[in-house]
Amino acid sequence: MHKLLGKYSEPLYALMRLIVGLLFACHGAQKLFGLLGGVDGHGATVQLVSLFGLAGVIELFGGILIAFGLFASWAAFIAAGEMAVAYFMAHAGGGFWPIMNGGEKAVFYCFVFLFIAAHGAGKWSLAAGKPSLQ
Repeated sequence: MHKLLGKYSEPLYALMRLIVGLLFACHGAQKLFGLLGGVDGHGATVQLVSLFGLAGVIELFGGILIAFGLFASWAAFIAAGEMAVAYFMAHAGGGFWPIMNGGEKAVFYCFVFLFIAAHGAGKWSLAAGKPSLQ
C-alpha cells in the first residue's frame, strides 16, 4: 500500500489535519455560539467563564489552527490534553471501555492530536508556505 499511497502522504496528512481540525472546531462552535444544535440539541450555549467555555475556546480556535497548520503542534498538544481531561472527567467513571462509556470520540481526538503534535503541521500548511506536489 505504501507504494500506491506513499507519494501522497503529505497531501493526505494535510487533508486529515484539515478534516479533523474543522470537525473539532465545530464542537467549539456548538458550545460557544449554539451552532449545529448547540450543547443540548436546541441551540443552547455555555458560559464562556466555565470549563465548558474554556473547552469551547480550545476546540474552536485550536481546531482552526490545526486545520490550517498554524502553530499546529502546540494547538494539537493543548487539544489532546483537553480531550484527555474530558475523557477522565466525563467518561471514565462509566466503565473501562470507551465504546461503552461514550468516550471513544475523546480518546480518538486525543491520540490523533498527539500524532499531529509530534508530526507538526507538515509541508501542506499555512506555516510551511505554498504546497507542492513534488
